[in-house]
Amino acid sequence: MPTVAETQNAKGRLAAPLAAGVDEISQSQTITFTLYRRLVLPMDGFIFWVKADLLGPSATVDTTAIDGFYVNQGQRITTPAQTLTVAGSFHYASTQTQQQDENYVNNRVIFTALSEVHDFNDVDPTTMYIGTFDEIRFAFSQRSSFYKQADLYHYTGDAVYSILESQIIDDLAGFDPFNVVTSNSLPAWLTLNSICPVFPSYLVPDNQTPPYVSIHIAQTEAIQATPLFDNFGSQYQLAKDNVTATVYGLRNFNAQDFYKGVLDYIGPDGQVLGLMNMPIIQDEKTAQVELTALAMKKTIKFEVSYYQARMRDVAVQYILHCVPKFVIEGLV
Repeated sequence: MPTVAETQNAKGRLAAPLAAGVDEISQSQTITFTLYRRLVLPMDGFIFWVKADLLGPSATVDTTAIDGFYVNQGQRITTPAQTLTVAGSFHYASTQTQQQDENYVNNRVIFTALSEVHDFNDVDPTTMYIGTFDEIRFAFSQRSSFYKQADLYHYTGDAVYSILESQIIDDLAGFDPFNVVTSNSLPAWLTLNSICPVFPSYLVPDNQTPPYVSIHIAQTEAIQATPLFDNFGSQYQLAKDNVTATVYGLRNFNAQDFYKGVLDYIGPDGQVLGLMNMPIIQDEKTAQVELTALAMKKTIKFEVSYYQARMRDVAVQYILHCVPKFVIEGLV
């Protein structure tokens, strides 16, 4: 007599032969997935996915900061990154794409699993499983075409684009967590989080609950013909950004407080940012028909000036990281 667990896990009349067919066609194929953790550069919000066993207690991986993380530091975690082996059928379609700035093959991946992969659902937004097949690395963006009677689970997504391979970190040697990636004024905006969290556009965490602010910099223009170079090799070029701050979940007085915080940060001397327009808070309308309601959404558009800078401070870094030795003459 079957147990309760066996009864619950038993496949139906349609599911059993389909599962057998998938197993036969795929020749009992399995795909191995490796766990990666999200690492966010605190200065400009750029996201990297780091193999889980490379990060130890010295690195706080969340959406806000990296705490005490150093390149080439001794590894604190000795256990391998968690892996997951799933039985199913893997296939993909390849499309050659030619663009002005890149040529690449876009691989659209479909993986049919014989049972639901609960691990994909259990991970939080700061972790992700990345699979590998014939040197193609991929993650899933959706589960599609689910038919309960068939009891097959179709996971789909695109393989990692070649231009995003640099965001997948399998070895920390040479990884630079200290220097910003962006060349615009974004790092300054991310510090203005006293009212609510501030995120770069397109990098807002999954299903982020308001209140929060998204900063989108649409255009950067030069307002100085060439950079100014000082005697130490550093360079500065005066630039202008068109910035849209999209605010969710704030009432008018809170949005006004955020606006005032920006003006206070700029200040009368504009040492970091200079204001070049007359911003105004505008109400926006984003609706959901199921609720017959509008999101609490506002936008503020700024034009700011600032200096793009490249600080060549290698000598300073050597001084900060050297181990000094003192010899006092006359003493043994």
